[in-house]
Amino acid sequence: MAFNHSRFTFALFAAFAFLSLDVGLAARHLLQTTTVPNFPMPNLPPMPTIPSLPQPNMPNFPRGPTLPQPTLPVGPTVPNLGLPPLPAVTSLPNFPSIPTIPTTFPSIPFLSPPPSTKSP
Repeated sequence: MAFNHSRFTFALFAAFAFLSLDVGLAARHLLQTTTVPNFPMPNLPPMPTIPSLPQPNMPNFPRGPTLPQPTLPVGPTVPNLGLPPLPAVTSLPNFPSIPTIPTTFPSIPFLSPPPSTKSP
């Protein structure tokens, strides 16, 4: 049963492949033969100007006596703590070097075959 299903799937795939080939050729043919028409640009009326709004006259509000600005209390001073000096570059530990990969391989010793026995 699966054999017939795979044949049907293959036939359907082949049919779609041939259909898309014709559509692709037709689209290419249309693109090569047609020219883009020149559409006239519509003439739009100019944008209307926005009228300025009248500015109302604000009445002068009475002002009260000016109050002195309050002074902020002065807090305790914080001592300036300095950082210790950085160690010198020479005092850093030496890092181990990256090991190298050997490029030659040792030869594998082959064992000699056992001595042959004499056959009668």
